Amino acid sequence: MTGYPLRDRLALLAGLAGPFLVALVLVPFRTDLSRTNAALILVVAVVAVAALGNRVAGALAALSAAAWFDFFLTRPYQTFDIDTSADVETAVLLLVVGLIVSQLAARARRLKVITVTDADHLRRVHETAELAQSAKSSDTVVDHVRGQLTEVLGLRACRFEYGTLMGRPPRLEQDGNIAVGRRHRDVDIDGWPDGEIELRTYGNGHYLGRFMLTPGPGPVPPLRARLVAVTLADQTGAALDTAGPLKDG
Repeated sequence: MTGYPLRDRLALLAGLAGPFLVALVLVPFRTDLSRTNAALILVVAVVAVAALGNRVAGALAALSAAAWFDFFLTRPYQTFDIDTSADVETAVLLLVVGLIVSQLAARARRLKVITVTDADHLRRVHETAELAQSAKSSDTVVDHVRGQLTEVLGLRACRFEYGTLMGRPPRLEQDGNIAVGRRHRDVDIDGWPDGEIELRTYGNGHYLGRFMLTPGPGPVPPLRARLVAVTLADQTGAALDTAGPLKDG
């Protein structure tokens, strides 16, 4: 770790030790605390580590959180075995969501903004990850994310187009900014551009479709909300890639 700046070295140590200490603190409450709530608390610890350090620290914290969740908070306790399929799913989702939000946190650190840490945004990411794992149809995931995007971004309307790239509408990019042609628009100052805005979805690096967003009359949501929207679209892309082609929607 000598090649890392001090802050990143500390973050790597926190990635190992932080989730362990949080899980240890939760041990006296494990019989009363639901597994989902315990997992969300550990996700917050992962976000804190990633915000302090970098993507590597965040990924390490996500792995640590999943391991200590299994060891301390699922039966049989103090082993890495899990008795129930529900606890297995929660542990897997903890790892997946932890990795996703750690990437958001590391990205937000570079942008010098507060990342997604409030309970509502974490709940949305967690619910969508869970649905993407369990849904029998990708249509179900797309419809769910359309509703989530409408709420998170305060949209008037949201629809999904599979596979097409017709036209050159403004685009909500991976960093939460808006691209209009080859230029970026400062939506925090200038507001949403006119017309629909596209939010693309990818699976394994392949373009699969796009959400077409119609902004509502309210203020432009903050960057952290736009980053949540990008994450939800990424989860949709993963579901589409697994399920195959989607019906027109």
